[in-house]
Parts: sequence; C-alpha cells; structure tokens
Amino acid sequence: MTTPYTPTTFKAPSEQPDNAEFWQAAREGRLLVRHCDSCGKPHWYPRTLCPFCMGSTHWKAASGRGTVYSYSVTRRAGPIPFCMAYVTLDEGVTMMTNIVDCDLDTVHIGQRVEVAFSPTDNGAPLPTFRPL
Repeated sequence: MTTPYTPTTFKAPSEQPDNAEFWQAAREGRLLVRHCDSCGKPHWYPRTLCPFCMGSTHWKAASGRGTVYSYSVTRRAGPIPFCMAYVTLDEGVTMMTNIVDCDLDTVHIGQRVEVAFSPTDNGAPLPTFRPL
C-alpha cells in the first residue's frame, strides 16, 4: 500500500470578474456550475453564453458528488505522485480535476467521489475530489 496523496498546495487560480463568484464560493466550500437561463442545461467549462443554445447563463450550486470517468496516476513528473481525473458530477457535467486524500492505487473508473477544496499558494482553494 502506498502513502495517501495529499498535496501541500496547488498554484493559485487566475481570478477574473467573470469567475469571481465561482472562486468566492470555493472559499466558502461550495462548488458552482453554470446553467443556461434558456434551455436549463448545465455545462462545464463555465461560459457566459450557453454552448448548447447561446442563451445567457448563471451560477448554480452543485452537489459536489460524482463518479470517476477516467484517470491517470503520474509517478515520475515530480517528487510527489498525483492523480488527474475526469469526474462526471451528478449534475451531468464532466470536469478535469485531481483525486486527493487517498491511496492512488485504489482509484478506479466508476468510483464515487466528493469535492474537497485543496489549498493554493495565496489564492482561492481548488475543487479537487476524494473518494466517498
């Protein structure tokens, strides 16, 4: 069994006026996803215009739970191994993220996960995921 992976910090995100609400929610431990005002569909990566119908969008709270769609464990890119993954949220959108707080050898496709906000170097925390 390997040591559970928990990074010390990630690089701080670039905060802009159009994503300020997202990063403020992250500071409060909440995950937001954009939803269309016209067709109602959620989407990720966040955009001010809906990628499905070009309607305007708004932020809406997400459950913070999802399923690992795909993943890759990297052990040679630096001193600490890490796991990048695509997680499909219960809301239906898929986002790229890191899997944290677990033995990386136990990560698998179909695994249920929940959001965990990981610290950054002097910025808002990043939404990462850990096994349920």
